[in-house]
Amino acid sequence: MIRILLKTIVVVITFLSCLSCSNEVMQPLEKDEAYSLQFPSYFPEMTFDASGNPVTKNGVELGRKLFYEGRLSRNNTISCGFCHIQENAFTHHGHNVSHGVDDRIGIRNAPPIQNMAFLKRYMWDGVIHNLNEQPIIPITDANEMDSSMPEVLSKLKDDPKYKKLFMAAYGDESITGERILKALSQFMVSMISADSKYDRVKQGKENFTSDESQGMALFNQKCASCHNGELFTDESFRNTGMYYNTQFKDAGRHRVTLDQKDWMKFRVPSLRNVEYTAPYMHDGRFYTLGAVLNFYSDNVEDNPNLDPQLKQNGHIGIAMNTQEKDFIIAFLKTLSDKNFISNPKFAE
Repeated sequence: MIRILLKTIVVVITFLSCLSCSNEVMQPLEKDEAYSLQFPSYFPEMTFDASGNPVTKNGVELGRKLFYEGRLSRNNTISCGFCHIQENAFTHHGHNVSHGVDDRIGIRNAPPIQNMAFLKRYMWDGVIHNLNEQPIIPITDANEMDSSMPEVLSKLKDDPKYKKLFMAAYGDESITGERILKALSQFMVSMISADSKYDRVKQGKENFTSDESQGMALFNQKCASCHNGELFTDESFRNTGMYYNTQFKDAGRHRVTLDQKDWMKFRVPSLRNVEYTAPYMHDGRFYTLGAVLNFYSDNVEDNPNLDPQLKQNGHIGIAMNTQEKDFIIAFLKTLSDKNFISNPKFAE
């Protein structure tokens, strides 16, 4: 009789415990809220169209989870965060070009992910104009993730954690390719870098050193025709006199337009956080800022497509002496945003 009573008590406790767990899982989710995108008043207007993809706290959180999700790749090993490392301003430090599944080698240096909400074009060749569509390129590229959206969906559709995250972000558990891309886009939109020394000087909170001030003056004189504005890029495509890399066979914008006038033209990159984003150029051919400036002063190759800015007064390249280069590098380092590369909101 006592044994039967004890068994009954155990069964009741077990039932109540399971009921409690079930109730915990079924608790109503917290109401989603708009994500506050904060940036200085002197930044350009946002180009990201939030009307079709409102940026919310739960959407950004889902995007962050997906950004570090290896199952977006064919063999479950390569995530977006694999090639875009936070401490290097979301570039692939140590690799001149990106490495993907099975250690396959791509053809381009992984660009930084920052201030994407303000850009009009993406990728080195500008083939993408809508940030919501950008992630599909690395997901499907044979040398990067080598997957497909149906394959990704097959891996995530029955994952209870993702069902909960999609419910929180979109109001139901449906996991679709469009929602995955939009969530990734929301996370990238949230990645705003605007707390460098340059910004604090502009806001009257700090002052440049003498070297930094001289560097800024020289930068405005010699570099700002292409790297202008608060993002330090005009987003144009320019041929800067680099030799054609026969290993990667990448002719830049020409791969998109097939127009010979676009041969070896690449998008002008932003210089924010440039101290952290080595190696440099579309194929990562230079590992230091000094090497980049040495190229522009002494090694620019003349060709029919060479940008006019590098072909003035009978001089090929940009005239700079060693001291001027040091001053310019001192200024470039004021564009480094330490809080951005250590912010836990962007971490795995």
